[in-house]
Amino acid sequence: MIACRLTKNPQNDLPRLLRPFPDKVYSILLCQLVVTIAFICFFLYCEPVQQYANNHVGLFYGALGVTFVTMIAMACCENVRRNFPTNLIFLSLFTLCEGYLLGAVSSVYDKDEVLMAVGITAVVVLAITIFAFQTKYDFTMMGGFLFVALIILICFGFLMIFFHSRVLSIVYASLGALIFAMYLVYDTQIMMGGGKMYSISPEEYIFAALNLYLDIVNLFLYILQLISAARD
Repeated sequence: MIACRLTKNPQNDLPRLLRPFPDKVYSILLCQLVVTIAFICFFLYCEPVQQYANNHVGLFYGALGVTFVTMIAMACCENVRRNFPTNLIFLSLFTLCEGYLLGAVSSVYDKDEVLMAVGITAVVVLAITIFAFQTKYDFTMMGGFLFVALIILICFGFLMIFFHSRVLSIVYASLGALIFAMYLVYDTQIMMGGGKMYSISPEEYIFAALNLYLDIVNLFLYILQLISAARD
């Protein structure tokens, strides 16, 4: 989801399915998702955690600030995201704060809605990942189109502040889920390399994991919003 310097693949570039790069990216991504799900479960099933978070709202805004700072640092500074162990430290801080934020947001919804959203997101992510690995279509050339679609979604979100409607909420959540599903295909293929037009450097394994994680998180949030709006 975050912009990054991409390079064109040479015609004889071997698919990265034959390299350890995707394995490293998905291992990091899996750890991020496990931590995030643990935070969501704590907030859903542990009332003392919910009460503590409600009584200390400053923690939420503090986590939000750390999330933006670490994300911008990893996106803008190559030394931060490429040098070990600095990259893992920043990614760990980002994941912990993002997990806290998602747990706090999930606690606002009903438990069955959150569990349903988690299940749907898991199925969608698995299906999209398999599609991205198997399809012959090259989605790495759609970066500009997806960025424009994201800007339109953001503008739509600002309009939603002034116009409250169940139908508009469903449309907005559906568009958001669709856009980040497309971003997931895009980021997956950029990570794969091989015969695609553009790819990301193997040194950017932290950045690749961060992009995929953000795609999945946003997809989950929009599916959760869609389920909640549809049940109202």
